[in-house]
Amino acid sequence: MADKIKFALALVILAAGVAGFYLLSEQAMILRVLAVLVGLALAVAVAWKTESGQRFFMFANEAVVEAKKVVWPSRKETMQTTGAVFAFVVVMAVFLYLTDKSLEWVLYDLVLGWKKS
Repeated sequence: MADKIKFALALVILAAGVAGFYLLSEQAMILRVLAVLVGLALAVAVAWKTESGQRFFMFANEAVVEAKKVVWPSRKETMQTTGAVFAFVVVMAVFLYLTDKSLEWVLYDLVLGWKKS
C-alpha cells in the first residue's frame, strides 16, 4: 500500500510541476520550464523509492548493458546496405510502373477498346 501511495504522490508532484508551468505564465520561460523539470525530478525521486520504480530502473540499467553488447555495423557496411536498399527500391519502382502500364494497355486498349489519343 505504501508503494501505491508513493507512486500517487509522484504523479501529484509531476502534475504540480506541469501546473506550475501554466500558473507561472507571466514569468520568464526559463522559470516555467524549470518548474516542470523540478517537478519531474522530484517525481522520479519519489517513484524511485517504490518497488516498481526499483524494478524499472534495474530494467533500464540492464537494457543499457545489453545495448552495449550490440555489434554495430561499420560505415562501409551501412553504406553498402543502404545502396542495396535504394537499388531494390528503384528496381521495384520500375517493375511496378511497367506492370501498371501493361495492365492499363491490356484493359483499356485490348479489352475495352478505349484507345487513347
